[in-house]
Amino acid sequence: MASAGQDASIGPITDFVAGTVGGMVGLAVGFPFDTIKVRLQHPETTSRYRNSMTALAKIIREERVAGLFKGISSPMAGCAFLNGLVFAGSGFFMRAQMQDPSGEPTLTQIAVAGAGTGALASLIATPTELVKIRQQANTSTGAQPSAWSVAKDLWRSHGLRGLYRGISSTAMRDMSYGTYFATYEGMQRLLAPARPERRNAPVTEDGRPVFLTQPSDAEGKDLQKETEAQRWGRLMIAGGVAGIAGWVFTFHLDSIKTRVQSVNYSPPTHHSHSSYPLLNTYAPGVHAMTLARGYSATASSPYRTTWSTMMYMYRIEGLRSFWKGLCPTIVRAIPVNMATFGAYEMVVQMMR
Repeated sequence: MASAGQDASIGPITDFVAGTVGGMVGLAVGFPFDTIKVRLQHPETTSRYRNSMTALAKIIREERVAGLFKGISSPMAGCAFLNGLVFAGSGFFMRAQMQDPSGEPTLTQIAVAGAGTGALASLIATPTELVKIRQQANTSTGAQPSAWSVAKDLWRSHGLRGLYRGISSTAMRDMSYGTYFATYEGMQRLLAPARPERRNAPVTEDGRPVFLTQPSDAEGKDLQKETEAQRWGRLMIAGGVAGIAGWVFTFHLDSIKTRVQSVNYSPPTHHSHSSYPLLNTYAPGVHAMTLARGYSATASSPYRTTWSTMMYMYRIEGLRSFWKGLCPTIVRAIPVNMATFGAYEMVVQMMR
């Protein structure tokens, strides 16, 4: 089975289509967990919930099940291009590093390809996730602003810079695709069983024993079924472990990104300190601006840059603040990435 991101023989169109389907399946499976993560990370909503379970219960009680899917239209709309780009981009960067496309890439080459793809994907992920975060953080039960209306409001108020707020932290986080793809392929190789052999049996051009490809051979058919089941088992395990590894190494960056994207940057003015005092603006419950529009990151804001956000979180809230929401994210990562890689591999097989 072709492994996502490592088989240089897979064409870019196949990579794109399979990556798109895989991303959409994964998004549908894991979006409720993502909403809980954002609520625990967002400066306006974090004080409302003690932990993941209380967040889940409170969201369902106050906003019903639909509250867990607030903001799904934005990533779903960008999912086709973003996830297709990630898988196709990884294949492109992989082929660029390899002299022999038919050879097996090293884990380092896979990691480099994934990191390069992540940096490129942040150009799409930044505005998509910015809109999603604004919608997910809205706890009201009334009419919800659509993804399009939130995006238009950001564009009118802050222009292109407003839509790309948090791009540096997003790019750093998304470079974890290197860890993601390398872990997936490493697990695939680690769990791969010894190839079935029959003494003096001829092999095909790709090295597979001929008896595995002969339907008339009963023993070959049984072994073929066994290896197919093992192959899908490896895929699921590798996908789950890859998702966990990707988040464990970069979750702190995701926390910073969420804080940065929770506010709109406004150039400092002579009204900055008097109109938006630090404690009043960022204390829970303040309503200087609607959640759909976000807060205004004035000169006094702790969230005006990636660096200032990181320092504020460390000094005021401690190291624990960087890992709020990790639990639902890890729980989410296992089924989501199993579904993502499973759908990807299935589409690849169908298109071959």
